[in-house]
Amino acid sequence: MLVMLGQVIVQASKTDVLLIDTYSTSAFWYAYVSSRLAFFLKLDYIPILHGGDLPKRLKSHPQLCQRLFGNAKVNVAPSAYLLQEFKNAGYTNLTYIPNTIKLDQYKFKKRQELQPHLLWVRSFAHLYNPLLALQVLKELRFTYPKVRLSMVGPFKDDSIEECKAFAKEHKLPVTFTGGMKKKDWLQYAQDFDVFINTTNVDNTPVSVIEAMALGLPVVSTNVGGLPYLLDHEKEALLVSPGHVDEFTQAIIRLLEDPSLAQQLSLQGRKKVEHFDWEVVKHQWFEVISGER
Repeated sequence: MLVMLGQVIVQASKTDVLLIDTYSTSAFWYAYVSSRLAFFLKLDYIPILHGGDLPKRLKSHPQLCQRLFGNAKVNVAPSAYLLQEFKNAGYTNLTYIPNTIKLDQYKFKKRQELQPHLLWVRSFAHLYNPLLALQVLKELRFTYPKVRLSMVGPFKDDSIEECKAFAKEHKLPVTFTGGMKKKDWLQYAQDFDVFINTTNVDNTPVSVIEAMALGLPVVSTNVGGLPYLLDHEKEALLVSPGHVDEFTQAIIRLLEDPSLAQQLSLQGRKKVEHFDWEVVKHQWFEVISGER
């Protein structure tokens, strides 16, 4: 943190606007300190609101949040969910710019006749409830004995140990790859047919956007910004958080309904065309230049 803050001081005279990635857990404090430093240096700054749990932070630390968000040039919300939550908290210096991908890097593969090959991509953290993926896998084996799951992502807390223990106890067909470079997991994803997102808290996860760009039908928990991002039964299937049976039945429904699988695959790709950097970059130019 000290190194990054030092760079803010060194580069301040050559900087027009400081962009601050703002999360809801421990990284919130880096965003807060960075904003106070920018304020002291009379440097405009723009928080980019990533944390799905930021609405809780607004309630638990209202004065700190007022200093951070109230003094910003503008706060950029990548989801309609956080945009609305911040409006409800009384903030007006807000704008919506979605998370982006470079769409030409994502090879689309239309899915229709699905195999029970499941992909999960996220950091291993209790917040994202990776254990739910394994509990669902356990239930799916009764209907699809050849089901398999791959879980891609770095190990952030002891949830990985819990997952490995559960998988070993139930002899589950799961692979834990650890973190992978983006180009590697995008290629790796071509061998899978269903993307599952099990989180308890979320905003607008890039991993879900990327899965849709690849043509993977998505089954996700219906939390945070996800119902703002995804239309149920049009672009994804949304289920209640923590519900093993509901999640399992949603996957079975996809596997048994090729027309639905094809619809989610095609509509998902169509949706994320709006998140292409070539489309979104003009919004950033307007915000940074002050035209918006």
